[in-house]
Amino acid sequence: MNARNPLIGRTFLQTMPIAAMALVVMLLGVLLWVLQRTELEEERLTLIKDILWVEQNIHFHLTSAEEKLAQMATDLERGTLSPDGFAVSARALVANNKEIDRILLRDESGRAILAMPPAEGDPYGYPPDETAPWWTAFSLARSVGRAAWTGSFIAPGRGPVFEVHVPVYRHRQFAGTIVGIFATEGLLTHLVPWWVAEKYKVELVDAGGAVLGTKTGVDLFQPGPSHQVGLNPPGQGVAVVATVYRSATNLVRNILAAAIFTLAVVAAFSLWLLRRSVQRRQAAEQALLAEHAFRKAMEDSLTVGMRARDLDGRITYVNPAFCQMVGWSAAELVGTAPPMPYWLPEEFDQTMEMHRRVMAGDAPPDGFEIQFRRKNGEPFWALVYEAPLIGADGRQTGWMASVLDVTERKRAQEMARQQQEQLQRTARLITMGEMASTLAHELNQPLSAIASYTAGCLNRLDSPRFEREDLRPALAKVGQQAQRAGQIIRRVHDFVRKSEPRLNACALNQVIEDSVGFIEFDARQRGIPIQVALAGADPQVEADRILLEQVMLNLVRNGIEAMSHADHSGAPLVITVEAADDHAVVKVADHGPGIAADAADSLFQPFFTTKDEGMGMGLNICRSIIEFHRGRLWFEPNPSGGSVFCFSLPTRAA
Repeated sequence: MNARNPLIGRTFLQTMPIAAMALVVMLLGVLLWVLQRTELEEERLTLIKDILWVEQNIHFHLTSAEEKLAQMATDLERGTLSPDGFAVSARALVANNKEIDRILLRDESGRAILAMPPAEGDPYGYPPDETAPWWTAFSLARSVGRAAWTGSFIAPGRGPVFEVHVPVYRHRQFAGTIVGIFATEGLLTHLVPWWVAEKYKVELVDAGGAVLGTKTGVDLFQPGPSHQVGLNPPGQGVAVVATVYRSATNLVRNILAAAIFTLAVVAAFSLWLLRRSVQRRQAAEQALLAEHAFRKAMEDSLTVGMRARDLDGRITYVNPAFCQMVGWSAAELVGTAPPMPYWLPEEFDQTMEMHRRVMAGDAPPDGFEIQFRRKNGEPFWALVYEAPLIGADGRQTGWMASVLDVTERKRAQEMARQQQEQLQRTARLITMGEMASTLAHELNQPLSAIASYTAGCLNRLDSPRFEREDLRPALAKVGQQAQRAGQIIRRVHDFVRKSEPRLNACALNQVIEDSVGFIEFDARQRGIPIQVALAGADPQVEADRILLEQVMLNLVRNGIEAMSHADHSGAPLVITVEAADDHAVVKVADHGPGIAADAADSLFQPFFTTKDEGMGMGLNICRSIIEFHRGRLWFEPNPSGGSVFCFSLPTRAA
């Protein structure tokens, strides 16, 4: 506990100035933010106050104009104002109220009968019907008997305008309206003072937000806050909008912020200079701890053996997994130079050769398998991956190897190989069992011939005119038939005996002919002819003849059985041999029922069969044999019905 107190105190003293400086910067930032928010709030309140003043000023003038027009309508109704007097009053009202663009007098049908300033007909060219933009307000004033305002509309030559219609009555009958026309540009020009235009961009907008008129001194590239107030009158959504011009940059505030930032940078730089020596020491300690932790974690967690060697091949590091694998401790191995104690004496030359290749940088990139031994003398197989060991300066200092014990995997592979070989031999025995009748027929022919020739010789011996030379041809033929029977027995023995696959040069045409000779009798008994088309130039392949015969017998027997259960109408089972540049293809085409679509993907899988009494291993073994010979086995549908099983083999170079 006492050892940790100085470290805690030193850390506190180092972090306290940084925390204090950060707190000062934060408080100053908050102060600047509060000042800015206060300034914006004051600007917003001033904007609202000014735009309300503008709205009230416009509203006052509009309502005042409405009242004056209503007074004129009352005077006309009472008869105290003649038509000529109306023209004089209207002229005076337009002259004294600049916001009024024009005054009209419309009759009960909406037709303009007087305009001031004068104009011929309707001053804006709209006929007095429902298509006129002012017709709704005219109808409303006529129906309710009080002033009605129009929405904004575009007047030819005048821009956006809106009107107020004040009804006029004579003898309590509707006689028309007095119309006051207000141009939006005129309203903004005469009713928005200059001091407002210097601070804000003032606009009149309609209910849809379309701008009807604008009063501004500059273009707003980056507009500030804005506020909108509706006018009532006029109705129908006309509003006044004021937008603040972009405020000038607050130089004092920016200088203050820059000073604070500079002070913070200077303070941070000073602290960095102060702590540099401490940080270097801490960095060295952390690097040492990290390296130690890395080594410890690697040693404790890896199950793969790790071995490091220098450029001379001397062991510089081994992890516990490698020590457990070979049985020697790290103290016994580190510093050891070739030959290593775990090298197998029987494989010394091969191991030393691989060691030289690794030291020369010629190690196989995909790793290599090699035999080592344990301390108790037990040999084991190891899979080794070698990689350059690069130092901190970027130069190679040695080699790092990852070592895996693959003894069990090799044992499993060998067991699988032996099982496959045993399965192939069993399949050959099953094949020979199914071909017993064929073998009996094959052996019966030479044995019958021997019996016939022997009987003939005996008869000649009983003849009174016996000549020794008469027996020589018959005995020679007996010997030939005996050799033929022996060859048949040897072929059967070679086919069924257990042996390692032996690759030798084989004439593929001869292999096919011999295979057909085994099963031809069985095919004739089932009434299925076999048609063989051999390649013109007999292809030479590197193969185990017995294994190829096993493949051919399996494929031909499958074809015969398929055609036995189908109406082949005397069609033959066709065997063809084709030779290409670097490979030969053998095809066995039957006219059976074919392969169902749902069985096609599983046809070569182990234990899959379409026969009632099949084991499901024949085609799987055939594919394994062909792939062992670096070939390929597949099937295709026969265009004339049935299936075609094909396999290809690489041919030998001439």
